[in-house]
Amino acid sequence: MLACQRDRFSLSHDEVYLNCAYMAPLSRRVVEAGVEGVRRKERPASIAPADFFSGPDRVRELFARLVGTGADRVAIIPSVSYGMAVVARNTSLESGQHILTLARQFPSHVYPWRRLAADTGAEVRVVGPPPGTDHRGRRWNEAILEAIGPRTALVAVPPVHWTDGTIFDLEAIGRRAREVEAALVVDGTQSVGAHPFDCGRVQPDALVCAGYKWLTGPYAIGAMVLGERYAGGVPLEETWIGRRGSEHFGGLVDYQDRYRDGAARFDMGEGSNFILIPMFIAALEQVLEWTVDGIAEYCARICAPAVQTVTGRGFGVEEEFCRAPHLFGIRLPDGLDPEAVRDTLAERRISVSVRGGVIRVAPHVYNTEADLEACAAALIGLVD
Repeated sequence: MLACQRDRFSLSHDEVYLNCAYMAPLSRRVVEAGVEGVRRKERPASIAPADFFSGPDRVRELFARLVGTGADRVAIIPSVSYGMAVVARNTSLESGQHILTLARQFPSHVYPWRRLAADTGAEVRVVGPPPGTDHRGRRWNEAILEAIGPRTALVAVPPVHWTDGTIFDLEAIGRRAREVEAALVVDGTQSVGAHPFDCGRVQPDALVCAGYKWLTGPYAIGAMVLGERYAGGVPLEETWIGRRGSEHFGGLVDYQDRYRDGAARFDMGEGSNFILIPMFIAALEQVLEWTVDGIAEYCARICAPAVQTVTGRGFGVEEEFCRAPHLFGIRLPDGLDPEAVRDTLAERRISVSVRGGVIRVAPHVYNTEADLEACAAALIGLVD
């Protein structure tokens, strides 16, 4: 059973940071990897041609282990929007077809589909949360399955809703998408690394993840998995390193039309970044050592008492079986303004976010049960 890992981070003792869904703090291990990367860049003669490939390939290996796929399926990306742009570029639609998204989905998983629909005459259809609070997560999942039909060309969903932690049954959604030959495109940013994800079971056509949240890595680097549907596609950038034979620096002027094997063709330009890549490697290694199951169990364990406390005092939280263990939204009683509540908590050194009109609480392994109870007590104090 995983114990609290706060000593691996540099968070101050008077700070209750429940905001990993906003940005993960860097562990000391990741910071040290970044500092060493900077020092190495001071001495460029120490960077060999092989190093342009070895770091990214290590990221591919680690991320593949994390999500249950082959390393040759993994590309290095700077952001979710970049990954989704790759997918959009390689998706053919026609008038009368539609793309399915969710209400209040993160913008990087919405804007590419709006542009694609506008350019092709297709339509974006949004499945909103059902009214009321009873069995809300279950009914939302049912509505998604019902919305997938013969004219659905692409289903754009996350495993976990970024605003309140609602879990979506991607195995069932994926099966339904395959029945109508629709692409399943997943933004795993708010779950991969803290909630189990298995590409073998979900079978996404694309899985895109930013690295600076639950993967606990630096900003401006992430990873993307592409399935068979997109494996032979056209990259967003025509990079030199994405071509066959690019490891032979002396022959780079012998231009190649053929891309490298696997998803490496989709890597962002300068994806060998000698500072961010070592940091990302250190972060992924740490997550794998903790294990995703261990992280999920730990977060669920420290959250349970606080969730019970606030729900017993008139605050709303999604049912446990449809709620992520590491991220949940608290719906406030009438009369409380979410922005004002967040500011009040911040004054008490409790860091949370407001997303979609709810207080979003997102702990990690550096938090304790006492941190969650402090948040709960502060909320209750606003209604007493």
